[in-house]
Amino acid sequence: MIQNNMFNTQGVQPLQMKSVATENKPSTPAESIQSFGTYLQNALGSVAAQETQAHEMSNQFLVGKANVDQVLIASEQALLSLQLTTQVRNKVVEAYQEVMRTQL
Repeated sequence: MIQNNMFNTQGVQPLQMKSVATENKPSTPAESIQSFGTYLQNALGSVAAQETQAHEMSNQFLVGKANVDQVLIASEQALLSLQLTTQVRNKVVEAYQEVMRTQL
């Protein structure tokens, strides 16, 4: 019999509701901006790390230490993360321009 293991739910934990009072929220707008800035910095660092990994994989392929499929997977991951970053940047710029066009 063929079994589909793609949707295996044995290890899935049920969702639990969190109360608003127990969540750790930044208390000031400055802390919110700082945490968002840290998040963006970590995201950009992750994109840079994926690009570096793809470059290292291509160098290992040239030497003969990596398979072509590994190189292609690393390259595609780096490309997709860079495209996602570019699209997020474009949306942020569009939102900023829209806010600046708003008349009070």
